Amino acid sequence: MSLPYSLEEIPYVAAALMIAFAVHEFAHAWVAYKFGDPTAQRQGRLTLNPIKHLDPLGTILIFIAGFGWARPVPVNRFMFKNPKLAGVLVSVAGPVSNLVLVFLAFAIWYIFVMLGLAPGVPEFFLDFLNIFIGLNAMLFVFNLLPFPPLDGYRIIEDLAPADIRAKMTQYEAYGSIIFLILVITPLDQYTIQPIFYYLIPAVTDGIYNLFF
Repeated sequence: MSLPYSLEEIPYVAAALMIAFAVHEFAHAWVAYKFGDPTAQRQGRLTLNPIKHLDPLGTILIFIAGFGWARPVPVNRFMFKNPKLAGVLVSVAGPVSNLVLVFLAFAIWYIFVMLGLAPGVPEFFLDFLNIFIGLNAMLFVFNLLPFPPLDGYRIIEDLAPADIRAKMTQYEAYGSIIFLILVITPLDQYTIQPIFYYLIPAVTDGIYNLFF
């Protein structure tokens, strides 16, 4: 199996990953806190410190498979002022924060181009920017997939009626196993690979076209 990143790219991936994961999980914690749930804040997760948010398996998979996740922020939906709306917004906040980072990265490059500074930008910064954009676009799309423990699953869970939500909770562990089977076996050519080849590039190309 070929690795998604070369050895030279590993430092850029690590730096981009710490920013992307920290902002993603902070967004979850901040929105939950604003809707009345202090659970994440009390556990020290309302922070941009990446060490607080790294998940060992999710981080390792980034380097060997090109996708992964951070440690989920604890959320107590019973404390929300408006549970259904708050639950959806908390789940959406993470992926949206990664999309915002993609916009910011393109905006930085756009400013360099408009000011005529692009030719003088160091190559290592361009390499980092490309990886930063690709990694955040991946986290935006990947986390919206409807499988536990991803945010897409939580969105469906919050929108589902109470009786269906209870059944989803019962089978959540099985869903996680099915998800791992789909992404780490040859079945990934029908599940994950099309996302990498078509959907993620569509996101980055669309944002690029907005600026240029």
